[in-house]
Amino acid sequence: MRAAIVLALAALAAAVVVTVVTPRGESRTFPVASSSVVTPAPDPVATLLVHVTGCVARPGLYELNEGARVLDAVSAAGGFTPQAERSGVNLARKVADGEQLHIPAVGEVAPSPAGAPSAGGVLNLNTASEAELESLPRVGPAMAARIVAWREKNGPFRSVDELLEVSGIGEKTLDGLRGSVTV
Repeated sequence: MRAAIVLALAALAAAVVVTVVTPRGESRTFPVASSSVVTPAPDPVATLLVHVTGCVARPGLYELNEGARVLDAVSAAGGFTPQAERSGVNLARKVADGEQLHIPAVGEVAPSPAGAPSAGGVLNLNTASEAELESLPRVGPAMAARIVAWREKNGPFRSVDELLEVSGIGEKTLDGLRGSVTV
């Protein structure tokens, strides 16, 4: 029993000595096993510029984080005014860089949302959803997904001709789409 007490006291004394001898504020480096996984630092958040007009408290140009929704743009612009026709706005829709978002007044005919077919039936390649793209001639679910994936990887289309860079779209398909899409 005495031996166990002596060993416990010796261990306690050693711990006290190590604590006293180790300088405060000094960092210690420990080797890392080669199988350890190192997580890279996150990329800075990409931003978009959205022009908010119409019945909001402070119409103007707003910088939002990538993935922002119409709700975020309206909030950045100070919220709806009492004259706003709230049912004319899909608050859950994601906004696109360079988009102009118009909040209509009560009684105002709301313009087609960006990406939705207008009276002429033209879709904006930079804002159309996969479901909207599927309404185009010769575009099914797989092709619509490739168009959206290309847009997410490369940024907005600068011209309709850039559709040729999407896997599976050739000259013939592009010619069939020209009257139905815009940027």
